[in-house]
Amino acid sequence: MTFEPGAPPENADDHVLAAWLADAAGRRLLEVREEGLTGRELKDAGDRAAHDLLMQLLAEHRPGDAVLSEEGKDDKRRLEAERVWIVDPLDGTREFSEPPRDDWAVHVALWSRGDLTAGAVAQPAIGETFSTADPPYVAPSTAARPRIAVSRTRPPAFVEALAEELGAELVPMGSAGVKVMSVVRDVSDAYVHAGGQYEWDNAAPVVVARAAGLYCSRVDGSPLRYNQDDVSLPDLIVCRVELAERIVAFVREHGVTGS
Repeated sequence: MTFEPGAPPENADDHVLAAWLADAAGRRLLEVREEGLTGRELKDAGDRAAHDLLMQLLAEHRPGDAVLSEEGKDDKRRLEAERVWIVDPLDGTREFSEPPRDDWAVHVALWSRGDLTAGAVAQPAIGETFSTADPPYVAPSTAARPRIAVSRTRPPAFVEALAEELGAELVPMGSAGVKVMSVVRDVSDAYVHAGGQYEWDNAAPVVVARAAGLYCSRVDGSPLRYNQDDVSLPDLIVCRVELAERIVAFVREHGVTGS
């Protein structure tokens, strides 16, 4: 069966379109997961299917905009464009290839004239899409002590020291987008990373987190900047506002050695 994404809502603005795009790619990925593939074949099929669908839909619905995708060639003409979609068609490829894991995501963000303006993170396996079209409400933390989301396979060493400083527990999971959305969902209270990422890894999660009222910055407290010539964006903090000052102060004092 060929996946048919249908059409976006009539007169969809950028926020609604981002949510629709992420959701459509997520539903395509759920189909790919049912095709009987495993391992590397499943990873490659997922990356390819979601990328191709997003490129097709963006060309159809925002033909004048530039696109920066993890799975596509970097067209440097985006540096002169006023609008650039920054997408990660499948964030958490390893987790996607390990059914029934649900900690993988689709990222769709729009950069316009200097900053992120709209975006969405779909978590298809839990049936949720978080977006700037309807910014999520972040409830007060339900935890007795802070929780820090970390990679389930390679948590940065400095985060263990940070957790000790804050009296926090570490919560391992896959996908940068899932980690950021875990703060939105009250599954964690912070995501602190310094092990290397690219713009597509965190653009959509960051714009959604900002819309939800969370603190977002580089680990030294400086702003996150997108649509740069060098798309490496190796570190970030996304956390509840009340934790931001302590986390930034810790990193400034101790650095991220061992990350």
